[in-house]
Amino acid sequence: MQNKRGMLSEDLYRLTWLSDPVISSFNGRIAYVSKSVNEENSGYRSHIRLMEQDGSGDIPFTSGDKDHSPAWSPDGTQLAFLRQYEDKPQIWIIAALGGEAQRLTDLAHGVNSFVWSPDGQRILIRSSVEHTDVEHTEDNALSTTVRADNASTSGKDEQPANGGKAGLQAAIFNRLNYKSDAGGLWNNKRSHLFVYNIGHIGTDLLQLTSGHYDIGEFAWSPDGNEIAFTAKIMDDHDIDPDLILSNNLYVIDAAGHNRRKLTTCEWGIYDLAYSPDGGCIAFFASDRSYYNATIVRLYSIPAAGGSITCLSADLDRPLGHGAISDMRSNIASTGPIFTADGSSIYSLFTSEGNVHIARFAADASSYEVITAGDREIYQFADARNGKLIVASADLTHPGDLFAWDIEAKMETRLTNCNEALFSEVEISLPETFWFKAGDGWDIQGWILKPIGYTAGTKVPTVLEIHGGPHAMYANTFMHEFQLLAANGYAVVYTNPRGGHGYGQTFVNACRGDYGGKDYSDLMEAVDYAVSTYDFIDSSRLGVTGGSYGGFMTNWIVGHTDRFQAAVTQRSISNWISFYGVSDIGHFFTEDQIGGNPWNDLERLWKHSPLAYVEQVQTPLLILHGENDLRCPIEQAEQLFIALKRLGKKTQFIRFPSSNHELSRGGNPGLRVQRLNHIVRWFDEHIEK
Repeated sequence: MQNKRGMLSEDLYRLTWLSDPVISSFNGRIAYVSKSVNEENSGYRSHIRLMEQDGSGDIPFTSGDKDHSPAWSPDGTQLAFLRQYEDKPQIWIIAALGGEAQRLTDLAHGVNSFVWSPDGQRILIRSSVEHTDVEHTEDNALSTTVRADNASTSGKDEQPANGGKAGLQAAIFNRLNYKSDAGGLWNNKRSHLFVYNIGHIGTDLLQLTSGHYDIGEFAWSPDGNEIAFTAKIMDDHDIDPDLILSNNLYVIDAAGHNRRKLTTCEWGIYDLAYSPDGGCIAFFASDRSYYNATIVRLYSIPAAGGSITCLSADLDRPLGHGAISDMRSNIASTGPIFTADGSSIYSLFTSEGNVHIARFAADASSYEVITAGDREIYQFADARNGKLIVASADLTHPGDLFAWDIEAKMETRLTNCNEALFSEVEISLPETFWFKAGDGWDIQGWILKPIGYTAGTKVPTVLEIHGGPHAMYANTFMHEFQLLAANGYAVVYTNPRGGHGYGQTFVNACRGDYGGKDYSDLMEAVDYAVSTYDFIDSSRLGVTGGSYGGFMTNWIVGHTDRFQAAVTQRSISNWISFYGVSDIGHFFTEDQIGGNPWNDLERLWKHSPLAYVEQVQTPLLILHGENDLRCPIEQAEQLFIALKRLGKKTQFIRFPSSNHELSRGGNPGLRVQRLNHIVRWFDEHIEK
């Protein structure tokens, strides 16, 4: 029998991640995306694979290194997908029976996303256009078409603004939202809808929308005559749209005319789905009654307009996917899916450490949880034969595809993409626990023993804190936790109040109270673990977390000396300077802390870990990406300089070309370095 080893940071290079299952109506085959690390360029490669619904015949289907977003044509005979072409994602198409893929588009700014028309003759595309290229028109349609091989509608030769001389150009911004962590500085482009005629390669594109706004989600009506989409279109042009955090649902005809506004509420509206008869549109939305902490619910509205109905009012849990994992980054979770007869809607929902699928009656009369077990379902597809094809992870595996029998509530595993790696690696199985907080709230947590633990011994333990804060640790695989366990550490992690999965009151509880009851929940979780699990050595504790978890790590070391070492990652240290430098800084501070620097300076400083830096005695490692625009690196710089100035034990590590997603989807080599630095710091400062 082979002796297994513990998890290594370098095992990241051998992991495979599966996503985006889609099912052909022609032969029932499943196409899906397989992603892995490309060590040659320290990036990632992805291609599309094909298999039968029983998992047999699993073969590569496309040959590119950056193929993703597969979508079958309505008749199932063709698969469209996105592939990089001259550094831009374009639509390619391949026959269901195989062959060479053909490129359909060559848009100047690439394709963001797309969807087939119901008749399979057209593809609806979201792509970017220059902000100055198009002006708003009353019927919201352009009178001209643009070529598929050049989607720029400007027709102008842009001249440098420095007297015609080439070289560096100054960037001029007039809008509030001029940067984002995912996209960097605003590129003066807006996303709009185009229609491509699938029957004529190289055909003209019809641009359906234009104006100074961006298209969000979009969907065809079943008859192909209308298109629904979300956007933030301002009727009052004196209002800055970047100050508005809501959007609305609109419908246009297939030629881009006759725009109708279906909603007039201050909601955030997300994924869309038409009912099979086209009579209504289902969507996810936050009514923003608790601002950024409002749970997302499932709603429907008549496609002709009318009253909105909440379909998930009886379920006090957020719809969609709210779990945290270091195995996934920027994967779009599945939106609402109608059953074939339109009587029900399938939807993901997040609850008590799991992400499951529920079936909601379209008339709002009832709901039923379809899936079961401790798991994180991050995507699914309806096979229309009584089964769902689900992409699901659990505590010991990063994610595979399963066929879920809806009535029998049984699963069949279709893939085992990491079988070779996990045959070599010993995994520590996390144990779930619940405890009562001092004020009676129920708090959920997990604990992992170290690999190779010897009964009767005491071990060092690390407290891990999730980001968000409106997110959730889940029954899913965490590479970082398994690495710590392989290096002799027990790991405790928990969902303090403020996290998703435990109801609206729970998720709202930390707003205006950062460092209050959320802090006491974490400390009481450690107290509970120490008193319950006799293998924990309370004199050898570490703490780490990222984003909100980084804020809380900073807060903890400024308020207690019970930890022997700490690692703060992509953190917040100063709410005063955070305002305006983050891509969410113009609303997040006011929403979560309850103030701004010009009116509430004292309040912001009270909740800033930097205010308590003189009290820090714990050796603190500071990790931060240099391109992080969510929690900009100046937050780490301030904390590091203050600690050094005061003679505290600290170290600052900057990761080049890395944004807020470093730990989940960043440069693989830097991800490995980050993991190694975390282990090193704990090894140096916590006695083994």
